[in-house]
Amino acid sequence: MADTGDKSLIERGILLTTVERMVRWGQKSSIWPATFGLACCAIEMMSVTGSRYDIARFGSEAFRASPRQADLMIVAGRVSQKMAPVLRTVWEQMPEPKWVIAMGACASSGGVFDNYAVIQGVDHIVPVDVYVPGCPPTPEALLFGILKLREKIASGGKPKYLEVTENRRG
Repeated sequence: MADTGDKSLIERGILLTTVERMVRWGQKSSIWPATFGLACCAIEMMSVTGSRYDIARFGSEAFRASPRQADLMIVAGRVSQKMAPVLRTVWEQMPEPKWVIAMGACASSGGVFDNYAVIQGVDHIVPVDVYVPGCPPTPEALLFGILKLREKIASGGKPKYLEVTENRRG
């Protein structure tokens, strides 16, 4: 498109993009978490909503009580055998696309609880997109995990459950 005057397109307020890039921008800018706080990591997860860490700047301050209104599940803490089916049910009720962050050593690998009662990694129950290490991880670590998820969404990356499905087909 040729410029007809001295002003560039940007100075005239014209923005050119694709629908796909606009949708990805909207998705990464409004990730709504469904909390699944199960242990001490949940306290750290709650603290990111405070003014010191201000998760609102990423459009993620509204933790949803209903999984039908959330697109990110933050699993914070150890997952017991009894809680695993509940976690899977909540994840299945979330609309697509949906994302999962495993927060802490217990959610990622069972942590120090190497026994029959604790699931040795939430990825045995739901596909995990981002792992946040630590025991417990700091609020800054969770923010970093959310930033990594935003980067994945912005670059056109698919949720892990879709990657797993495509790999089984191919």
